[in-house]
Amino acid sequence: MDWSSLLRSLQSDFIRRLADGCLLHCQSVGQHSELSIISGERLKQLRDFCWMMAEKYKRVSPVRDVFVSYLKGKLGEEVVKERLADFITEVDYEKRLGGDGNVDFMLTDNPLIGIEVKSRHGYFNKVRWSVSVDEVQKNAVIVCVLIQEQVNEAQSQYHMVLAGFLPTEMIKLKTGKISFGIEQLFYAGGLRSYLEYLQSSKSYITPNNYLNTHQNNNSYAYPQKQLFSKAVNQNFVTPIEPEENLNQLYIKQGDECFEKQLHDAAIDNYSQALEIYSNDATTYYKRGRVFYCLKDYSQAITNFVQAINLNPNFAKAYIKSGVARYKLADYYGAIEDYTQAIKINSYDAIAFQNRGDVRSMIGDSQGAIEDYTQAIKINPNLSGIEKSETQKLEKQKIIFNINDNSHNSTVNENKDNLERENHQRAIEVFTQVIEISPNDAVGYKKRGNARCDLGDYLAAIEDFTKAIQINPYDGDAYFYRGNAFYELGDKPEAIEDYTQAIKINDSDADAYINRGNLRDELGDTQGAVADFQVAADLYQKAGNVQEHKDTKEKILDLEIEESLDVLDF
Repeated sequence: MDWSSLLRSLQSDFIRRLADGCLLHCQSVGQHSELSIISGERLKQLRDFCWMMAEKYKRVSPVRDVFVSYLKGKLGEEVVKERLADFITEVDYEKRLGGDGNVDFMLTDNPLIGIEVKSRHGYFNKVRWSVSVDEVQKNAVIVCVLIQEQVNEAQSQYHMVLAGFLPTEMIKLKTGKISFGIEQLFYAGGLRSYLEYLQSSKSYITPNNYLNTHQNNNSYAYPQKQLFSKAVNQNFVTPIEPEENLNQLYIKQGDECFEKQLHDAAIDNYSQALEIYSNDATTYYKRGRVFYCLKDYSQAITNFVQAINLNPNFAKAYIKSGVARYKLADYYGAIEDYTQAIKINSYDAIAFQNRGDVRSMIGDSQGAIEDYTQAIKINPNLSGIEKSETQKLEKQKIIFNINDNSHNSTVNENKDNLERENHQRAIEVFTQVIEISPNDAVGYKKRGNARCDLGDYLAAIEDFTKAIQINPYDGDAYFYRGNAFYELGDKPEAIEDYTQAIKINDSDADAYINRGNLRDELGDTQGAVADFQVAADLYQKAGNVQEHKDTKEKILDLEIEESLDVLDF
């Protein structure tokens, strides 16, 4: 795991502890209080200095404003001095106007390495820090401090938290300022290790120094970041149970890679986690899920089976294994997996639906009807199953009336051809359904989905449009049509359909996600963040923990791109 991912993971844990209020008295091994308290004589000295500076520079702004500005900066600097001690040297305020200027500290052994301290008051998940291009150029690190009390002339003590830091080499800024929140910072526990690495790097030159002395020299480069990972491992990560903690970090990194569709990296991280702890059924399941996305169904099954061996009641692993076996045309193996999942949880509508799909494939029409009927009983709103009681059985008999010979003739053929034939057969079947019931919106939707699977998006749009004409309040039809428009590259039409789907069903988190993705692609970052936030809230309300986490990470990534333009995350 690279050092930036490590410190981001630790920052997430730090924010959790902030939210839980467990900073002053930490119970977890390897953790310590992150709280600094400044009061008494120490505070009096700071106040005296700030009043002196306020009187001196009162021509710039009112005395009180100057005092408060200086005191914020000095309070934050006291926290940094407390943590770094003689490792750093303070830059004298008297040598520069404006209080919180371009450099607050430099490394004692390397004055070219500047450290800027940013102090802000506010609630931890609301406060934002800002940095200018000049500050980025003249410093190696921006350190952010959170002051828990509002700064004023009479406060008896102040409680401060070292919120995190940002290496300036990761900030792309040509003009003006940028702002960022606590989620975008690196965990402050890695600050000293990072500075030690910079100090040991003989090639380090600050951007400002480089511009002044090497304007025509293209050989300049920032220090190699991968070297810092060693420094972090040696000097910072020292928990009592390092293997267990490292295992969790690999899993988190794997989850992030999977969400970003970095499948090979996800597999590598899950594999590293399993090398540390090989009895984690969930990690095998997650790795199997990645192999499934790569269409390596055999490896996916191997991992799902391993998860099941470790946890025989892992119903989700049975279901995923069944889906993978279905892709390999191992229909009877898939049925067995779904049957096991149903034994574990007899109220799993998806397991019944999937088993019904496979039974229909092998010509077991009656078994398929029984499974679909049970799935509908469990979840009457289950997508993909005909719910009209008057014509359900008649249509199902048509749908499931598949010649056994058609299955036998394709089992040993190319899997892509098999899937294509299945979609084509579905189109034929639902065409029959439509002929029986010309006003059957579900039949049009299903045929439209099959046509989408074959890449015939124009015909699919015609089917979805017909379904909408029959039932203008069918949010799913708008959603599916939006997907088809997207595949054709018609993003405005896709957004319009997702918007209509949301109007019909404002609890459709997937519609918000898809619309948010499109808005992001079209450069509407604020609109995308708004959609993702609604989706995250819906996932949280529904108890979908992983989906909620993934969506919040989407939001964080967009905020980073908007405010920081960080290249290495």
